[in-house]
Amino acid sequence: MSRANPGVEIPSQSTMDEVRRLLSLAFPAVIAHLGGMLMGVVDVAMVGQLGEVALAQTSMGHTYSFALLLPILGLAIGLDPLFAQAFGAHDRQAVARTLGGGLAIVGLACIPAVLIQLQPVWVLRAMGQTELVVEGATPYILIRTLAIPGFAAFAVFRQYAQAAGRMWPGTVAVIVGNVVNVVANAILIYGLLGVPALGVVGAGWATVCSNTAMVAVLLGIVFWDRELRPNWALAKRDWRLGRLVTVAGPVGLQVGLEGWGFSIATVLVGTFGETWLAANAVALTLASLAFMVPLGISSAAATRVGNLLGAGHGWRRSAWISIAMGASVMMVFSALFSLIPGVLAWPFVESEAAIAAAIVLLPIAAGFALFDGVQVVTFGVLRGAGDTTVPAIANVVGYYVIGLPIGAWLAYTAGFGAAGVWMGLAIALACVAVMLLIRLVWTIRRGGFLVVEPSRPATGP
Repeated sequence: MSRANPGVEIPSQSTMDEVRRLLSLAFPAVIAHLGGMLMGVVDVAMVGQLGEVALAQTSMGHTYSFALLLPILGLAIGLDPLFAQAFGAHDRQAVARTLGGGLAIVGLACIPAVLIQLQPVWVLRAMGQTELVVEGATPYILIRTLAIPGFAAFAVFRQYAQAAGRMWPGTVAVIVGNVVNVVANAILIYGLLGVPALGVVGAGWATVCSNTAMVAVLLGIVFWDRELRPNWALAKRDWRLGRLVTVAGPVGLQVGLEGWGFSIATVLVGTFGETWLAANAVALTLASLAFMVPLGISSAAATRVGNLLGAGHGWRRSAWISIAMGASVMMVFSALFSLIPGVLAWPFVESEAAIAAAIVLLPIAAGFALFDGVQVVTFGVLRGAGDTTVPAIANVVGYYVIGLPIGAWLAYTAGFGAAGVWMGLAIALACVAVMLLIRLVWTIRRGGFLVVEPSRPATGP
């Protein structure tokens, strides 16, 4: 296995040269993340036509399921510095070792996720959800259990390809998954081609179909492409799981904590009734859709910074340009959320009450959009630089010590209701962004962290 994208670890000659390099990595990553998010958007839009109750059920079911997938996704993303630095150093044995070990630890993480996914009823009731929501969300959640193993495999192989500078395999897989999702949703939700209309349950089966298609396409590309095809013999089963957990574990925790923060916020909003829960689904879908752009830039930054560091080059310029790109994009979305919230909300739900509630929440999303863009790209830079533990601590403090408690107080004591929960999220994101920027300045001065242990010269082919 040779370098899949030679040159991605070469330093740029100017600011514009670096922007071009980052864009070449970020564009397909953004498309892939937008495509992944589009599946949720399609689900919300198509189920939303069945009414606010169906939308609330699907929203809560998706929140429950995705919360369990977050540690799995985080562990896969946590492999970024190991993959990227190994590719930058042209260490084929370290690449193979990381892939084998990464699949092992992510596979183990699937076990508790599956077990919890199979027990939704008592969890949802304990979270204070209405019986109507519990009744509709439960079968949706149980069906989505089947998608967990494929999701895990897709997450690991996508990070593997991206770290090699090859962003397009994941993008192609996501595009195929979106096509399958739209077709399966139309058939299974509404009942076409002689298939019974399954409603919310149909959306769950469509998710399973689309996830299966994505992992099949991605694996097909990786094993067909000679430059990406893994060389398992080089790993020699020396996966060094302890090292992988040390580096990837904090990222898994960080991603989980951030996602769980929004999941907790959704649960809190759900206590104000189905209308606010449906509005939360609409506003969160739009905010998440915007977030996919800086998330793609974050993926590019992790690859670029990790490759440069692994090759022994400076990466400061890449770091700051990436952050500036993410902030600029989110300023545009912030303006849209502030100026035309009703226009953005109406395609997702027919209920006038839910649209009115979404119009209350979207301007608050505008308030935290800039901080969201800065924090996610900064996290990608730190990840590529091998700094994974402190960002996780920043998330604990930002969300669970500051933002969510303040949000709960604003919602229930100060009387702001669901809007207070979102105000808490805005405060959390602002705090996390500031803490990560401070950490980045320190990490740049230190020169980053080399997390890949150099391999002995490989023998054999």
